[in-house]
Amino acid sequence: MGYPALVHGDLPRLFLFLPALLYTGRLNPDSNRDLQTWIDSLRSGDVRALARAISTVENRAPGWSELLRALFPHSGRARVIGLTGPPGAGKSTLVDQLARLYRTTENPHSSRKERGLNGAPAAAEKPDDDRYTVGIIAVDPTSPYTGGAILGDRIRMQEHFSDPGIYIRSMATRGSLGGLARTTADVATVLDASGRDVILIETVGVGQDEVDIVRLADITIVMLVPGMGDDVQTIKAGIMEIADIFVINKSDHDGAERVEREIRTLQSLGGRRDEDRNDGWTPPIVKTIASDGTGVEKLADAIASYEAYLQKENRALKKSVENWQERLVEMLRDTMLEKALAQLGEGNLARLAAEVAEHRRDPYTLVEEIATGRF
Repeated sequence: MGYPALVHGDLPRLFLFLPALLYTGRLNPDSNRDLQTWIDSLRSGDVRALARAISTVENRAPGWSELLRALFPHSGRARVIGLTGPPGAGKSTLVDQLARLYRTTENPHSSRKERGLNGAPAAAEKPDDDRYTVGIIAVDPTSPYTGGAILGDRIRMQEHFSDPGIYIRSMATRGSLGGLARTTADVATVLDASGRDVILIETVGVGQDEVDIVRLADITIVMLVPGMGDDVQTIKAGIMEIADIFVINKSDHDGAERVEREIRTLQSLGGRRDEDRNDGWTPPIVKTIASDGTGVEKLADAIASYEAYLQKENRALKKSVENWQERLVEMLRDTMLEKALAQLGEGNLARLAAEVAEHRRDPYTLVEEIATGRF
């Protein structure tokens, strides 16, 4: 997860000495008045304020936790759509096509015109019309050797840069596993609070264990392509269970029908209808050719159908509760880990690791001492 980087100073060393870190710490960027001015600018459509907020959250700069606490009451209105799948499936191209489609579609909902908690307008409306506004988070892998990342997804979507209704943010995983960066959920909260109607999150594309997106997205799309060898191996395990919609991209290639048959076979054997996630929904299969936009409208229709399905019998709230239960556990885990690292102090981790490696200490007693504050 990249946490040792904190000890080595990749983030401000001040964080090492805070009594409570991450979601419990308080750091005031300037003053409460300045923070409110910042938030007002962000919610009025100021792109620079939005970019600054995302950078603050992503880099865990001073004031990030206060900012998130202030923005959270304004979030929860955007539709968060996650797209995952193996590398080469065409995720970036499909995200690009979906964004283009939403930007040419009138938003029939009025959620962005609802009034805020204090009677003020909820957020900036559309920058120039009543079409959907879109936020895109594209996650790219970080090199385990150099720590750098080539944010190529942003290059693929560069034609949208002149559209104020689309905001694109590339993120590096920075060592996180599961297909997302560590702060992806927080960045999505910032985009949501800024007034974006749809947030598209493209995961790294790491394989079968890329399932973190399900705890963040309202709708999870699993993309597959024909000709990837053993197709069953590609779509089984965790990936099969998290899909709300399956997309077979590059469906003009040989083997697309085979992939569809295998998905339907797995669905007939149980699919995602396990005891933990039984919502009665059978994920539809949509065939697309993202390079020319074929099937993108059908995908948008499938997304709308699932969204409507979630509104029945309070399913959306139930799903949100389940997702937040997982995310709260993850947030607690991160907080406790950061607090433990802060207690260790800079340089102690390497020393303790050496002692364990030389069998001068056993790791089990050591971890227990750190966890209980007896170290």
